[in-house]
Amino acid sequence: MGYKGVDTTELIMDNLQLSNDDLLGGEPGKGFYQMMDGVEVGRVNVAARACGLAIRAFELGIEYAQMRETFGKPISEHQAVSFRLADMGTKVEAAHQMMVMAAKLKDSGARNDLESGMAKYLASEYCKEVVEDSFRIHGGYGYSKEYEIERLYREAPMLLIGEGTADIQRMIIGRRLLEDYKIKK
Repeated sequence: MGYKGVDTTELIMDNLQLSNDDLLGGEPGKGFYQMMDGVEVGRVNVAARACGLAIRAFELGIEYAQMRETFGKPISEHQAVSFRLADMGTKVEAAHQMMVMAAKLKDSGARNDLESGMAKYLASEYCKEVVEDSFRIHGGYGYSKEYEIERLYREAPMLLIGEGTADIQRMIIGRRLLEDYKIKK
């Protein structure tokens, strides 16, 4: 459908022999933590890509809304469209702030599975919504390959599943929140 820049391939290891030196994490019991560290980076990365896609969709939508006229005025002056633009701008800003917070926490070396999960979840969901709203603002032109929004509309769904679906993120977020807010007995 979209997202042509990232290839997914199959890797087959037939009769592969590994030594103890090849152990992920270098010693028994460390591999899972090393792998999860990579997943946290991946979730922040997906959140950043979702933010970029949403920002571009917002830019396209707000530009088109000011150029396209109906009933003698730009469609941006119709309340329904201006409300849609307000929602889009708010979602773009909220997702971006959450992604930056998660990235800064990751850069600090602190645990950030909660924040990276929240950022990935919020940014990818908001990205889908902002792209769809921009698509709606474009009307029938949104289907035309002459308009960039058509490509964004095909690319946004990949961000909903990359590095874990919304359900996976909510499971992680819920589990971590229960850890952080555990009732002391």
